[in-house]
Amino acid sequence: MKTNRLCFVVVGGLFPHPIPSPGDQDAHARLFCLSLQFQHASDSTTEYSLDLASGELWPYDPSTYAANVTLNDDWFGSSDPGTILLALPPFTDANGNGYDDFFESVQPLGGTTTSGSYNLGGLGPGALSATWSRPAGSSWGGCVLKFNPSPFYTWLTFNISFQILEYLGPLGYTPGTTSVTGRVDVVQTDATNNVFGGPVDFVKTATNRFNALIFQPGAWTNAAQQTLTYTNSLFTRDPTWPTNYGGYVLFYDVSDPTNPPPYNLWVLSIDDPNDSNHNGIPDFSDDPSPPRRPTLSLARGPTNLWLTVSGDVGHLHQVQEAPSLTPANWTTIWSESLTNDPQTVSIPQPSAAAKFWRALAQ
Repeated sequence: MKTNRLCFVVVGGLFPHPIPSPGDQDAHARLFCLSLQFQHASDSTTEYSLDLASGELWPYDPSTYAANVTLNDDWFGSSDPGTILLALPPFTDANGNGYDDFFESVQPLGGTTTSGSYNLGGLGPGALSATWSRPAGSSWGGCVLKFNPSPFYTWLTFNISFQILEYLGPLGYTPGTTSVTGRVDVVQTDATNNVFGGPVDFVKTATNRFNALIFQPGAWTNAAQQTLTYTNSLFTRDPTWPTNYGGYVLFYDVSDPTNPPPYNLWVLSIDDPNDSNHNGIPDFSDDPSPPRRPTLSLARGPTNLWLTVSGDVGHLHQVQEAPSLTPANWTTIWSESLTNDPQTVSIPQPSAAAKFWRALAQ
């Protein structure tokens, strides 16, 4: 009676030209706008109301915020356009992550600023003060805005609701020697239907590749399926918070690049806890670590064979076979990125008297 002798050999190694699979690892992303979104507000007498253009209070310089406003006399139906300048409360960073607590929903905020000013058409200029508050765990806050024509007189007071625009979610990435590619998908705080995201591409700087990367131009899609285009910017790793990378995301209008759209300046914070080789550099910017040597085990089924591949999840593995240990060519019978460790593959019973198998990883 003819019998088959089942033989196998295991070989591990790296292919010379790795093929990345997107989203090998996940980092935590937080995207927040440096503009604030203000709601329409009426004063205590309901005679006057105040609107900010596009609802936006935007950064004018490092210490001042600005808005184009319209003051409405709702009783007489008249309006006065103008501008306001405001300061935010002083920078605070209770959790030491390098970002202002004002823009971080998990942190509370409060404080009063008195260095503001307004200029309203025919009504002229004056001083402006603001009292800010926002509870921890919410993106919504309140601003009591007082128009002071003189140090001794408050003309109008508005209690205005405002929102910080913050999105949270995963950033899946595949690290490379010179670049990092992946995808970010984030959800707005207090508005879970508002999703935002798309591909990301970073190029490591040649002289400081672990700590400085250039965010490449691209486009993301929002919940309304609008495409928002952004330009390149520098991202750096924070030496005091070494798992974090941060930089600006600057959106622009493709049809009119010289005219910035509302809410165009954002900050993207990437916190990566992954450190496969435990060298203190997150995998996001570290040189890719080679996968461990794979192993194979073999079991006979009723009509087939079961090959069990053990190796690093997320890395491409190939199972190859040959009729001898020194063939001219090995034939690839299975190729896939591992989703489990170990992972079992079904192969047919060999018809030859002897068969050898090997596994390669990259």
